[in-house]
Amino acid sequence: MTERVDFYVLGSGGGKQRLTFACRLAEKAYLRDLSVVLLSQTPEDGAALDELLWTFSDRSFVPHEVRRVGAASGAPVQLTTDLNAVDAADLLVNLSERLPDGWERFGRIAEIVDTDEAQRRRGRERFKAYRELQLTVETHRLDDGAGA
Repeated sequence: MTERVDFYVLGSGGGKQRLTFACRLAEKAYLRDLSVVLLSQTPEDGAALDELLWTFSDRSFVPHEVRRVGAASGAPVQLTTDLNAVDAADLLVNLSERLPDGWERFGRIAEIVDTDEAQRRRGRERFKAYRELQLTVETHRLDDGAGA
């Protein structure tokens, strides 16, 4: 059962900053022994996130794998474009443009919104949908360079 949804609204930047912030969230959760799913919109977005998880910080290692339907998993951080490919987890980082099907299998949901106007509009739509589902929604407005 989902306890809450956190919206992280970035003060500046676009897609790269959004992905970097997602990596920081995943790292923070991993270091707290939480399981994490990062949901991307497209396989290309997932590949970019996969690459960034290896390089976003010289001081960290986030064990992760790309998941597809039917594949076994052992990594604490999983990347996918299809939530049917993953089991329930402590944290879902939704980087897709939609309200994810199966959201209720995750203890917490993180939504990251950057400065792109279309991105913000879709974020507002998801915010409203979560509220209509009567979930606890919190907004965190982040300044430039803010970490997770």
